[in-house]
Amino acid sequence: MARGLFVGLTTLDCIYRVDRVPAADEKVVARDSLMVAGGPATNAAVMFRHLGNEAIVVSALGQHPVTSLIRLDLKEQGVDHMDLLPNEASSPPLSTIMVTAATGERAVVSRNAVDRQVFPLSHLSSWLEGVDVVLIDGHQMALGQAVAEVARQRQIPVVVDAGSWKPGFNAVFSQATSVIAASKFRLPGLATADETMVALHQLGIVEGAMTFGQHPIQWFRGEDRGRIAVPQVVVQDTLGAGDMFHGAFCHYRLFLEFADALTAAAQQAAKTCQYFGTREGLSAR
Repeated sequence: MARGLFVGLTTLDCIYRVDRVPAADEKVVARDSLMVAGGPATNAAVMFRHLGNEAIVVSALGQHPVTSLIRLDLKEQGVDHMDLLPNEASSPPLSTIMVTAATGERAVVSRNAVDRQVFPLSHLSSWLEGVDVVLIDGHQMALGQAVAEVARQRQIPVVVDAGSWKPGFNAVFSQATSVIAASKFRLPGLATADETMVALHQLGIVEGAMTFGQHPIQWFRGEDRGRIAVPQVVVQDTLGAGDMFHGAFCHYRLFLEFADALTAAAQQAAKTCQYFGTREGLSAR
């Protein structure tokens, strides 16, 4: 059993399955609904745990009554949590997600951790005791950079989830073992995915990949390049698929070569897309 540390964002996700996203000043009745913990690092931790490992999420929750729902879900998933702001009284980040039933596409309104930033703590090195892999999602950038620096000093792999550009990512990239970007991720000033992949390589990142939904994953490792076809499935819900991909990659990269780990992670992410929400696919795994 491996131990993973997942640093970043935890939200409360209110998920609705709808026939269509409502227009302005319109109400619709959802086919189904779900309320669970979410956020990139958190969903990745859930997948990592479901693959038989120990997972610890480091994020800012606090004492607001809503946090009890998040903590209960994390407990049910077997994921441990380290609270960066245990005395915070305000509401944690909330997300409202509408999943279109016919296509599985999702529309998201969310509040990230921009007003809950925690700076490096003197005792963070103790967090890495016994840890085999670290994931940084960029939502606690300064803290993530500090954790990544200590992890690399201890030769612990550091995986970066580059979902969208956030100031400070360059400093985290310099400590990364693996960077996995979403298809819409762009470094500042760049217009295309190809330009971004070249730029990531030029930054000195050893291995990187970019996911494109149902289309092939593009990857590089050193001077090697490749594409990996992903499983084609009947999609019910794409919510959290990228996060689950990152969690699965953290698991498989501990014992598989880079391209093989990407392939295995894609298989796990595809399975989750066949079910509504971010939990049912794990139960059926």
